[in-house]
Amino acid sequence: MTDLSKITCIEDLRVLAKRRVPRMFYDYADSGSYTESTYRANEDDFKRIKLRQRVAVDMTGRSTRTTLIGQDVSMPVAIAPTGLTGMQHADGEILAARAALKFGIPFTLSTMSICSLEDVAEHTGRQPFWFQLYVMRDRDFIERLIDRAKAAGVSALQLTLDLQILGQRHKDIKNGLSTPPKPTLRNLLNLATKPHWCMGMLGTPRRTFGNIVGHAKGVGDLSSLSSWTAEQFDPQLNWGDVEWIKKRWGGKLILKGIMDAEDARLAADSGADALIVSNHGGRQLDGAPSSISALPGIVEAAGRDIEVWMDGGVRSGQDVLKARALGARGTLIGRAFLYGLGAAGEAGVTRALQIIHKELDVSMAFCGRTRIDDVGSDILLPGSF
Repeated sequence: MTDLSKITCIEDLRVLAKRRVPRMFYDYADSGSYTESTYRANEDDFKRIKLRQRVAVDMTGRSTRTTLIGQDVSMPVAIAPTGLTGMQHADGEILAARAALKFGIPFTLSTMSICSLEDVAEHTGRQPFWFQLYVMRDRDFIERLIDRAKAAGVSALQLTLDLQILGQRHKDIKNGLSTPPKPTLRNLLNLATKPHWCMGMLGTPRRTFGNIVGHAKGVGDLSSLSSWTAEQFDPQLNWGDVEWIKKRWGGKLILKGIMDAEDARLAADSGADALIVSNHGGRQLDGAPSSISALPGIVEAAGRDIEVWMDGGVRSGQDVLKARALGARGTLIGRAFLYGLGAAGEAGVTRALQIIHKELDVSMAFCGRTRIDDVGSDILLPGSF
């Protein structure tokens, strides 16, 4: 058993997850496309932003509570949708959803999750959560998927716009990551060093894409899923489809993958409730700017017509504070919670959230603020952003 009280930062969780999760699934989460320059920039550009330390300020009565699209949250953080979460740890989506709900922040389930919409709803007491949607060529499947999200109690739909085609991730190819995974000697030897992970997987029936297998036409098992997914991501996705999905869904809509001011205006004009400044964690267009560097321009372009959030590179509460100072209403974490999940399951996700919250609270106080809603760009050192 790991003493999680000795885990003091997200990096500690990353190191532990790398030891416990099979290489192909750890690398799937912790990698970018091509040279990974954008993946690295997402973290590095946060480090260049400096905070202004203030003194002799009453630091009592601090609060990180705020709202995201009208939902009360304990801090301006939500768990991002991540594919294959249930391969970082058995039943991973269920465990992460439980941790997020107990902590008072939103959890977002990916279309490409292992645990299904129904699984998450059943094992979280049917408490509301969010769902991320990819647009597929099979519009009948998408309509049924939206209906299933409604039936599961999903309170907000997150539409990802930046995966019409798939960016090439070299590590996935070298590791033989496929559907189903290739049982190469290298992978089998690596699995032999992960007994805890293997026992967890043997103890769960959830080892496929629960939102797709048995629901999409002609997809009854993993072998048929591979050819289906290769054909289904729709390269013709456009703003007309956004309008169609908005009407079909009828509830809160969040648009993910905005990296350009012109697209930000189109997102605001679409009637969506929020947009997420995101380069897909550096997993799509390598050479694109970091999310945090793109944020200020998008905030300016979007104006007050839509909430602006961001993800990409958030590894600490200080990163959350800096994003908030630059105009982000909220942030999403992907790899940070995946490290916690891979390291220690639900308790690891909880520990990741505790770390981020404490860093946010303490850093906000040192910057002379006691309420997250009072944080603005004046807490940053001029010239560092």
